Amino acid sequence: MTHVANVLTIAGSDPSGGAGLQGDLKTFSALGVYGTNVITAVIAQNTCGVASVYPVPPQVIREQLEHLLGDVSIDAVKIGMVASRDVAEVIAEVLSKHRPRWIVLDPVMVAKSGDILVDDAGIRAVRDILVPLADVITPNLPEAAVLLGCQAPTSLDEMEAMLPGLTQLGAPYVVLKGGHLRGATCPDLLASPNAHTWLPASRIATENLHGTGCALSSAIAACLAALPEDAAADAPIEAISEAKRWLHAALEASTRLSVGKGRGPVHHFHAWW
Repeated sequence: MTHVANVLTIAGSDPSGGAGLQGDLKTFSALGVYGTNVITAVIAQNTCGVASVYPVPPQVIREQLEHLLGDVSIDAVKIGMVASRDVAEVIAEVLSKHRPRWIVLDPVMVAKSGDILVDDAGIRAVRDILVPLADVITPNLPEAAVLLGCQAPTSLDEMEAMLPGLTQLGAPYVVLKGGHLRGATCPDLLASPNAHTWLPASRIATENLHGTGCALSSAIAACLAALPEDAAADAPIEAISEAKRWLHAALEASTRLSVGKGRGPVHHFHAWW
């Protein structure tokens, strides 16, 4: 690109800096794009867990989006946790009006503990309003199961069997994350308009997993934003693969950090520091 791409994260906050919009902004900077943000919730959390969530009113989210997008040309958007239908409708309305080249949706609906984070109306809003708006969705296995109303896969074959249902929801690219499977590898399954591809990776023995989902989706947004307008048809697949390689290296380097007493963050700036 002849200019530095602008990328937007629409997400909640994380005071510990590993996840949410703070983690997204670090990812954008690490990958060489300019980060902007719209906050959807103020969250009291740390590396040990979430204490409380204070949602931002939909009208305030609308005002943030309209003022930003009326001024800054955004190349890609990453959407994080959306807990209500009203917020989903606001995001969809404004992004449809100011359509960026790429929209990446991380459908954050299930905590690492297994707890469902949004109610049925919120789940339907993500599935029916935001997934069709997105170019890429990045569900983990429990989130994919919630989207489809089924049991979470426990094998690679079951992951593959889930893919047609996910692609029918409307997003051209689906990154089904296999981190919840057991084993020495941590494979993700990428569905594109013409094929599906396994993205293998070795499993890293680390507890520093805080914000990994946020980091991958925001890395995908950053890598897609950097693609030229005339990029080849398979360029999005390489951009998604590049994002996964970056996250793998960030996980490997996470032991260089000492943040908190719980699950630490990935090392967003592993290539810089």
